Amino acid sequence: MKQVLAFGDSNTWGLVPGSDGERYPAEVRWTGLLQKESESRDIRILEDGVCGRTTIYEDPVRPGLRGIDDIARYAGTENLAAVILMLGTNDCKAAFHAAPEEIGRGLEQCLDRFEKLAPPERILVCSPLRLGADVWKPDKDPAFDRQSVRVCEALRETYRAIAARRGNGFLAASDYVAASPVDEEHMDPEGHARFAAAVREALRALL
Repeated sequence: MKQVLAFGDSNTWGLVPGSDGERYPAEVRWTGLLQKESESRDIRILEDGVCGRTTIYEDPVRPGLRGIDDIARYAGTENLAAVILMLGTNDCKAAFHAAPEEIGRGLEQCLDRFEKLAPPERILVCSPLRLGADVWKPDKDPAFDRQSVRVCEALRETYRAIAARRGNGFLAASDYVAASPVDEEHMDPEGHARFAAAVREALRALL
């Protein structure tokens, strides 16, 4: 059986918008939908979404969430056919003051490690969905600020260029999904369904 790793943050984990850590069930979140659709192709989806995960940045409030530190655990994974990599939203937090190009360099460090596990053309780079214009307000997620919104939007073209240069697949989540108005950061059930369909088609081109 082929295995496909879905490696990301809270939108991969399936956080319910506006909740205090509530998770959508497998039949709602995009990874679960993708698994259901992939069973007939003898593909298993390995879910690895962590709330707050960054590419390389150490969160001063929530340490231990650097995605790059978690990649080595997949060394030796049998039949790892592809990787879906969607990180960057949390890199946009105000505490990091990171420009899109700096976040892109963090993504590339993760890609350097993943490309030891899978060929570049079997890695699907996903730029994150856009943050809503008011995501930074106190009733939503004040870890972000107005600049975060602009930086997150710019990641679409930053990631596209990186994937093209390195020979990775590319998918822009923002082309298919908008953040829920509840928290302006996470996907609602309809978003998960649309994103699952987009990833499914992108994977068909990779595998």
